[in-house]
Amino acid sequence: MKFLAGAALIGLAAATSAMAEPTKPECLAGAKPGGGFDLTCRLAANALLETKQIKEPMAVTYMEGGVGAVAYNHVISKRATDPNLITAASSGSALLIAQGKFGQYDESAVRWLGALGADFGVIVVNADSPYKTMADLVAAYKADPTTFAIAGGGAVGSQDWMKGSLIAKAAEQDPKTMRYVALEGGGAVLTALEGGHVQVGSGDAAEMGKHHLAGKVRILAVMSPERLPGELKDIPTAKEQGFDIEWPVWRGFYVGKDVSDADYDWWVNAFDAMSKTPEFAKERETRGLFEFTLVGKDFDDRVKSDVAKFKILAKEAGF
Repeated sequence: MKFLAGAALIGLAAATSAMAEPTKPECLAGAKPGGGFDLTCRLAANALLETKQIKEPMAVTYMEGGVGAVAYNHVISKRATDPNLITAASSGSALLIAQGKFGQYDESAVRWLGALGADFGVIVVNADSPYKTMADLVAAYKADPTTFAIAGGGAVGSQDWMKGSLIAKAAEQDPKTMRYVALEGGGAVLTALEGGHVQVGSGDAAEMGKHHLAGKVRILAVMSPERLPGELKDIPTAKEQGFDIEWPVWRGFYVGKDVSDADYDWWVNAFDAMSKTPEFAKERETRGLFEFTLVGKDFDDRVKSDVAKFKILAKEAGF
């Protein structure tokens, strides 16, 4: 009995040690400084330190290439066991994985840790547009899709393209025939809308919202499960208007596939505890993100569900 008790204590001590706080916490952003991955890493780094989940500041490092693909392959091949490292990801990562653009590795090649916030897709028209609701737009698109140019900040197959394709599908039209105008970011989309060069814009709430409030454009619908809080609270969701369309642009993280269960659980518990604090809510709001928290298995399930959904959308679109 003494032997068994001693063995149990040793086992408990080992488990406690394995779940210790990371000694050199690091967040890898798979792009240049200043973009969405950087924002995601900074959110975690600041909030974890502010809420005392970590004692040492988290380093943020950068590895650009393939909109996160180079970082994904690096973690899998070089740092699969590193318990100190978390890597930023987004729903765009899931979309690229679904299209096979992360190379030989699929969504099961890493351990998905958690999402700490999201932006949401929006459909936007010019302030002077005759379309006041999603129903107006979908009906007009269905009647004559060739007259519509839909602009987005990304190439064909990107998130903005996919959001536009959902309008085409709602109008019972083939997304492959959509007249999509690929522009360099949301600012260019707004310029094209305001100049009357395109009829519809596909974008995100955080970027388009202030222009809607200023009366420069009109957001017809937000692609969120329920209305967004704050200044955009009066904009109806697509679902409210009868269209089963959601597009959260979640901001999350993964760790290496071979990180131990104990170390993975440490990060999950830290994210969970942090996400319930007012300090975290302030950090998230400062970065223009809305509430969207999923950790551990719930997030893993969500990522894999998103990849499956995106594979269907990509196949329908001919990718």
